[in-house]
Amino acid sequence: MAKWLMTLGGAALAMLALRDVFHTLWHPTRHGGLSRRVMTVAWVLSARFGRRRAVGLAGPIGMVVVVALWAATVITGWALLYWPHMPDAFSFAAGLEPERHTGFLDALYISIVTMATLGLGDIAPAEGWLRIIGPLESVVGFALLTATVSWVLGIYPALARRRTVALRIAQLRRAGLHDQRPPTPGACAALQGLAADLAHVCVDFRQYAESYYFHDGDENTSLAANIVYIASVADRIPPDADADTVLARDLLRASLRDLAVTLDERFLHTGGTTRHVLARYAEDHWGTTKS
Repeated sequence: MAKWLMTLGGAALAMLALRDVFHTLWHPTRHGGLSRRVMTVAWVLSARFGRRRAVGLAGPIGMVVVVALWAATVITGWALLYWPHMPDAFSFAAGLEPERHTGFLDALYISIVTMATLGLGDIAPAEGWLRIIGPLESVVGFALLTATVSWVLGIYPALARRRTVALRIAQLRRAGLHDQRPPTPGACAALQGLAADLAHVCVDFRQYAESYYFHDGDENTSLAANIVYIASVADRIPPDADADTVLARDLLRASLRDLAVTLDERFLHTGGTTRHVLARYAEDHWGTTKS
């Protein structure tokens, strides 16, 4: 009975890790708890150092730790699945004494070799159902590697889009957008384009929530350092402006509101207004707000 309880426990542990991978990469929800907690801890710890370089490393280090935990959990789960059935359910290469390979470290070795698809063959499953479970771990290992690559290839373009939007806002600020009363037709078109770009950023935060824990670098490429400014631009457009200007203002406000809702629901949990949430986001990433 104890043997099968350990087997079920190992299977449950492996499924727990795979569930987190699924909800982090392919079905982003709040159920991807492991990755979210690790990234949050990395962010908080880096912020306590009070140095920009440490904060900049929080995201990459957090991703490395998350992937390592996924792999370690799956490997441990499969090792617990193998362990109770050693050595009777396994075949051993010539020269190996089965009775000397019954410990957890031996099961862990088999699990690592199988997941890494090394195929050494010195210890291999021999019992029917284990001969299916073993290759299945290799498939999971390959899928985890593929998922990790796709995660990296998804997050970094999202970061690039966010930093591009921040740079665009910084450019509009340096061009004197704030001083145009009312904004010129060209400025209105720029605000409408910016509203569309902010909508993309909002989707990125939902699809790749871990991207929140990446620092954006210098002031010009930091959305947090510029977000309050662009919100103030929208608020200064008078209600009696022409129709195109009002449309640009309303679109920008809607994008900012959607972004604030996403940030508050998933990361900040302030329950405040759009301006309050955006200011809190600026403080969390940049330590100050700019308007």
